[in-house]
Amino acid sequence: MRLVRKGAPVRAPRLAGGRSAPVPGHDPAVLDTVMVGDTVGEMARLPASSVDLVFADPPYNLQLGGELRRPDESRVDAVDDAWDQFESFSAYDAFTREWLAAARRVMKPDATIFVIGSYHNIFRVGALMQDLGFWILNDIVWRKANPMPNFRGRRFTNAHETLIWAARDASAKGYTFNYEALKGGNEDVQVRSDWLLPLCTGQERLKDEAGRKLHPTQKPEALLARALLAASRPGDVVLDPFFGSGTTGAVAKRLRRHFIGIEREPDYAAAARARIDAVEPLPEAALVAPPSAREAPRVAFSALVERGLVSPGVELTDAKGRFRAVVRADGTVALTGGVASVGSIHRMGALAQGAEACNGWTFWHVEEEGRRHPIDVLRARLRAEMGIRSE
Repeated sequence: MRLVRKGAPVRAPRLAGGRSAPVPGHDPAVLDTVMVGDTVGEMARLPASSVDLVFADPPYNLQLGGELRRPDESRVDAVDDAWDQFESFSAYDAFTREWLAAARRVMKPDATIFVIGSYHNIFRVGALMQDLGFWILNDIVWRKANPMPNFRGRRFTNAHETLIWAARDASAKGYTFNYEALKGGNEDVQVRSDWLLPLCTGQERLKDEAGRKLHPTQKPEALLARALLAASRPGDVVLDPFFGSGTTGAVAKRLRRHFIGIEREPDYAAAARARIDAVEPLPEAALVAPPSAREAPRVAFSALVERGLVSPGVELTDAKGRFRAVVRADGTVALTGGVASVGSIHRMGALAQGAEACNGWTFWHVEEEGRRHPIDVLRARLRAEMGIRSE
């Protein structure tokens, strides 16, 4: 089904741009460039299962009635462009379904997608994503540190937008989520799904020759940086099917990711290319992420005993010293002080608590030099030792 949309799509040759090293499955003429044209048609030219991450900032289909003015009667520069206008909700749904299906086709089996929107459209987008088979991982609230006030005083101040983060389907298990790096940069606390970030202002905001903002919905680089650092790795290919002012491309280049941008308006595409050309990639050393626990080499508790990092007969406790177990020579542990039982660190940790499961590496602690710390610290030491010896 073809869509009738206000504002005919603009087709033009792709903009020339900086080329990067070839990436398997991708035409070098497309990678790290801006494709100018209708997003569905341009995505059809990309190879299937070739993109690692999608960041989509589609038209919001804002239902604005008339001009919006401040209390001093100055006009608010709201979004009233043709590309954000649709004849009906059904037309918007058809457009959304078509571009989502096109994006899903080019996503690798373990790829994920961020879609950002407001209350005008995000609920419709989310339902269609589920209908198409996407598996929603999180909804993320971007709390705007400096939101525009509600000038009419008839509603709450609209101080947030919502991002849906989803895998290509429910069976996707190996998608990228840089959990350890995010947590380490957040004072060793898990990063929450509400992100407090300011709007795009100041020097970051692109302006035209008259000093007016070039694009009405330019997103802050901090928002894109958090998304890309969370769900991609250096060298990955990031697709933005609604490229606009090129924030995704600028951040991708700085973080040493490849990008593919699709933008229907040639003026926006040209401004995006000029912006990206001025970006310098960060040093590679600044982007090396620590390996996730799943990627680290597997180490059995018995290996710690064999290497002498834990001696047979040593007593383990939980963090508060309520439960105790003795290490055995074969790498099992024996509970003490209650029902005697022998087994793995995980099974005995669960049994001690009356739980169905337990991560024994973080539950059991050992005392060294008067301080109690998880045995996972000893596992980290052994992994580091193994890494040194393998070089």
